[in-house]
Amino acid sequence: MNIYTVDAFTDKPFSGNPAAVCMVEKDVDHKWMQQVAKEMNLSETAFLRRSGDEFLLRWFTPEVEVDLCGHATLASAHVLWQEGYIPADEAITFATKSGQLVAKQKDGWIELDFPSEPPASCELPTIIKEAFDVPIKAVGKNRLDYIVEVETEEQVKHLKPNMHVLKELVTRGTIVTSKSERDGVDFVSRCFFPGVGIDEDPVTGSAHCCLGPYWEAKLGKSSFYVEQISPRLGKLHVRVEGDRCFLLGQAVTTIKGKLQV
Repeated sequence: MNIYTVDAFTDKPFSGNPAAVCMVEKDVDHKWMQQVAKEMNLSETAFLRRSGDEFLLRWFTPEVEVDLCGHATLASAHVLWQEGYIPADEAITFATKSGQLVAKQKDGWIELDFPSEPPASCELPTIIKEAFDVPIKAVGKNRLDYIVEVETEEQVKHLKPNMHVLKELVTRGTIVTSKSERDGVDFVSRCFFPGVGIDEDPVTGSAHCCLGPYWEAKLGKSSFYVEQISPRLGKLHVRVEGDRCFLLGQAVTTIKGKLQV
């Protein structure tokens, strides 16, 4: 079966966040998908199967299946259009654990229609306090992650969290963010998910379903240009509309191959 590696949320190879996209033609076993994801050893491997007018889509880290993943959805849409599975002018509907997700091409970008995942204020967990050696301005939590705001972009850039401690969190992980100090960038972030086998995720689409509404409340606007300032760097546009969050990014295919099974 065909399998691809795609760098998502970037227009340059070997930056952004790499995802594997595996095209399957029939039902496959959960254990088998997990083994393939472990073999690919990327933060996410997507499995796509056509079902009528939509595509069934599941996402796996090397350790677990996840409920929502932005960069592997972006990578999947990119593959479907670029490799001719779907005409370039057609929208793509994905059936997922987080409901229906829609992808469209828009002015050279891929737009993903995702659920908004706003955080609620919460107490600062001792684990996070111990894992991050930096003053924390605010903390919140949604169904997926904790979100932590710090004072400056430089603090976000130079974070060196204690992954051994952070792994004990009973969530997917922790998003760390701050307002940007640069013109043209609204906010920055980094994402740490050691509990699901990913110490740092280079660019995390689903995290922006939390970051978007968080900064909407802080900055009083709903459209943002943002960067995830991991060593690989990712760039995206985020727009919040009610209970939906629109993520716009680009993608580049770096590997095409055949999975031997």
